[in-house]
Amino acid sequence: MSQGPRSGLAAVSSALLAMSRHLEVRDVLKTIVASARELLDAQYAALGVPDDHGGFAQFVVDGVSDAQWKAIGPLPRQHGILAAMLHEATPERLADVRKDPRFEGWPSAHPDLVDFLGLPIRDGDEVIGALFLANKNCKKPEGSCGFTEEDEELLSILAQHAAIALTNARLYERSRELTIAEERSRLAHELHDAVSQKLFSLRLTAQAAAALVDRDPSRAKGELHQVAVLAAEAADELRAAVVELRPAALDEDGLTATLRTQVQVLDRAHTARVTFAAHNFRALPAAQEEAVLRVAQEALHNALRHSGAAHVDVTLDRRGSGAVLRVTDDGSGFEPKAVRRAGRHLGLVSMRDRTSGVGGTLTVESAPGKGTTIEMEVPGG
Repeated sequence: MSQGPRSGLAAVSSALLAMSRHLEVRDVLKTIVASARELLDAQYAALGVPDDHGGFAQFVVDGVSDAQWKAIGPLPRQHGILAAMLHEATPERLADVRKDPRFEGWPSAHPDLVDFLGLPIRDGDEVIGALFLANKNCKKPEGSCGFTEEDEELLSILAQHAAIALTNARLYERSRELTIAEERSRLAHELHDAVSQKLFSLRLTAQAAAALVDRDPSRAKGELHQVAVLAAEAADELRAAVVELRPAALDEDGLTATLRTQVQVLDRAHTARVTFAAHNFRALPAAQEEAVLRVAQEALHNALRHSGAAHVDVTLDRRGSGAVLRVTDDGSGFEPKAVRRAGRHLGLVSMRDRTSGVGGTLTVESAPGKGTTIEMEVPGG
């Protein structure tokens, strides 16, 4: 086999592997577009995901700077060649897109496109996107298209795998939405169980204090002191629930800052001392960072609500291209095997699922009276 075909196969393999690494829809779209442009040596590439109103829900480009993209203006509508690819679901290979009768122009800041190759991305009978390339980087005889039939076949293979990657990413995001809904439901139950019990005790204690005020002021004083204690505990439970319900600012602040902020809030809300430290950590892909954050929250929840710990330490360290999260407490500890046999999981199933979902490993070290250490290691991008 000649060097050319081997290089082409390696390039296709690299593109497909790159697409399979990502779980977020936006990351998948960007990877598809960048892979297609590099694979076919084009100046520009774009991918549009249609909405139900004649426009695009998402539109990703490669080869255009951020400043150029901003100057171009709003996302395009489904018209002209784009509409043909979406509605007729057929490939388009043109020597000069501007001379096609369906061409309807573009904004003044739009780059000048000439030769053009476009393909629909299909999931079964449904067209879920349109992928197109423009301005092949090669010498083109007058009036001919730089993109060849072989280019079209190559892009067709890429589009088929792009459909799989995009569908998987959408399923992942829907699954994550369901997980968030489940977590909110769990928090609602915990809020009801913990805070309602505290408030019920608070009410009974206050009634007892009121009954004792006249005949036994000393005992009434003790009951009122207990009212203050119960009220403080109820406030702690509410603050902790609010922290978990508040969406994490991962996109804006990053994992380190988000974890540090949450630990600081929990430290103020609980009597236990909660600390955080990060060493040589560098950013991870979005899916990994979210998994690390959720596992940290679950481990902190266990330590602060169930272990009776006086100190809880959270550390985030770099390990190779990935990272290690460690949550350690000096609480009552437990026997992991006994917990599993009793059908109580303390969130361990959820933590293991989140960890394995991003290709990581989770270890739990605990024993009665010895505290607990939960360690999560995740690979890098």
